[in-house]
Amino acid sequence: MEGLSLLALGADGWGDELLRGAWLTLQLALVTLFFGILLGLLLAAARLSSWKIIRWPCMGWLLVVRGTPEFLVLLLIYFGLDRYLSQILRFLGIAEQFELPRFAGAVVGLAVIFSAYAAEIFRGAWRAVPKGQMEAAVAVGMSPLAGFWRVRMPQMWRFAIPGLGNLWMVLLKDTSLAAVIALNELLRMAKIAGETTRDPLFFFAVAALIYLFMTACSDLVRLWLERRARRGVRAVAG
Repeated sequence: MEGLSLLALGADGWGDELLRGAWLTLQLALVTLFFGILLGLLLAAARLSSWKIIRWPCMGWLLVVRGTPEFLVLLLIYFGLDRYLSQILRFLGIAEQFELPRFAGAVVGLAVIFSAYAAEIFRGAWRAVPKGQMEAAVAVGMSPLAGFWRVRMPQMWRFAIPGLGNLWMVLLKDTSLAAVIALNELLRMAKIAGETTRDPLFFFAVAALIYLFMTACSDLVRLWLERRARRGVRAVAG
């Protein structure tokens, strides 16, 4: 009962703070997902390019991002953007000190991390679509762009959903890294509550349950998307 009282809403408990932290976590993950998918598609296109001047720098970038700890990538991007944008403003004669919003910095950092892994998923999905599909689209009079959106993209999506679903799970948990830049997401709020009440184990356990609830709901959405993407696809026996 004492533990439940700590989760009360209002001034007597920490329930509303934890809910706000969970909502911010979900917002951060969704915004990052949107930009991460866009950037991942661009990186996949560069990775598939026949031009070495485009493909090789992309391969190098992906190697750097995937080979560096995610915690460090987030710090480098957040403090790097803050510093260099301030220098650009000074170069333009603007004396005001630029301070990158924490939410925006977290989105950029996490989107860079997400896109590095999503690019390989999209590259694999692109190659999983038989070449004959696009040849048939051109044969019936579709333009390359129309063939991409109406033939290749729906099939790419079907192949990419399982991998993107797993990446979303990782992203949802990686939002906790934003606590290092003092963004009041779920883990940071649980930490503050635990330090204030001197009962960190309780609040970390509550945060773990909230993360588990969000990932369980996400898994149900992923399964629904997979079933929807497979509509009309003949089941192969065995």
